[in-house]
Amino acid sequence: MNMYNPPHPGEFITEVYLAPYGISTRALASRLDVAPSTVSRVLKGTSRVTPDMALRLSKALGRSAQSWLAMQDAYDLWVARQHLDLSGVSRLELAEA
Repeated sequence: MNMYNPPHPGEFITEVYLAPYGISTRALASRLDVAPSTVSRVLKGTSRVTPDMALRLSKALGRSAQSWLAMQDAYDLWVARQHLDLSGVSRLELAEA
């Protein structure tokens, strides 16, 4: 079952970790050992969670790196489904030669 409009990981981080505990972007960036601008782009949804960032988030926030990447992939797939026209794509029929 596909999730409708899954959150970008940045939205999830803000809602679950930062806002409830009053943690700033700068404080998270410090814990992740990255520039605040890097974290800001992820939180705003203008940058993806990369494998590098997933490992950092995993260590800092406690979820697995795989879960961060899966969340990003779910979001990216949902966005692609909203914008990609697949009407010209057809199934390849495979038959043994």
